[in-house]
Amino acid sequence: MKSMSKYLAATAAIAVLATASAASAKELKYAHFQSADLSSPKHAAALAFESCVEGKTAGSIDVQIYPAGQLAGDNEVMEGLQLGSIQMAVVHDGPISATYKPFSALALPYLFDDQAMAWAVMDGDFGKEMAEDMVAKTGIRMFGVADNGVRNFTNNVRPVAEPKDMAGLKMRVMTAPVWVTLVESLGASATPVPWPELPGALQQGVVDGQENGVTNIVDASLYQNQKYVTLDAHVFSWHAYLMSDSFYQGLTDVEKTAVDQCVEIAKVIHRGMTAAQDANASAILSEKGMTVVPVSPEQKAMFRQAAQPAVREFVVSEVGAEWPDKLDAAVAAYRDSFN
Repeated sequence: MKSMSKYLAATAAIAVLATASAASAKELKYAHFQSADLSSPKHAAALAFESCVEGKTAGSIDVQIYPAGQLAGDNEVMEGLQLGSIQMAVVHDGPISATYKPFSALALPYLFDDQAMAWAVMDGDFGKEMAEDMVAKTGIRMFGVADNGVRNFTNNVRPVAEPKDMAGLKMRVMTAPVWVTLVESLGASATPVPWPELPGALQQGVVDGQENGVTNIVDASLYQNQKYVTLDAHVFSWHAYLMSDSFYQGLTDVEKTAVDQCVEIAKVIHRGMTAAQDANASAILSEKGMTVVPVSPEQKAMFRQAAQPAVREFVVSEVGAEWPDKLDAAVAAYRDSFN
């Protein structure tokens, strides 16, 4: 009986300690905008981060994932990161640029040759300098970037292989002026439409087409109302791993190290999944019934010549030449390293 009493007392003590530990854990609300599915790169990466951080910190950080925009809209998430009411988020380029304008330099089209170049630039001195500037000016810490794949044009009217084929098309763009500039520089008309309204706009013929990566085209079933996809890879759909700096500074050294290491793991998973989708874009979208239009290097040069000057002029008018110039220099340095 005494043995049983001691066992029950020990069990109760352990339960009390576990409850106290859980109560004292630092809550990390983690927001992202893709579906809660392991086929979604953001969510797969988020789950890996959760498991990694909670394991490395023995539960002193309690990660709570809010997928599919459950926690707040994109602009509200950026505000929450600044205020510290949201601790972490993976956010796409549009809302980031609204809060931290230099990020819009990354909207320069037809800049990167492939994922290896893009990640090398963003993991290198350029990306590190931008992250330091961002946290100083906004209070949001950027650990680095992954992406939602390269963005390609789709439409329901005709194949688009050269800029002249864009003439007259009504194209949905994200609700930021830089995307209007990009599409109009290619001869199409641009209509800003919020993401949740896009499938309906395509179905109802409000717009003829749109531009997104393979992940979003498949995840939102956009292929159901789009016949043609042009694999022009005009810009990377950047998704940045962000954290409230006030939350980060409140962590212990052990917890900071855990977060740093686990973000790296999440980025590798996220990047790998989207890169695989991009590499297999033709097969994936063909299986969905779309007509895939490849773009040759010569045709891509035509797109670049038509779009890049206008977008660069707009970006410089918004943020100055400093960051576009630094980005050009980083790209040139990468190319030179192979010569």
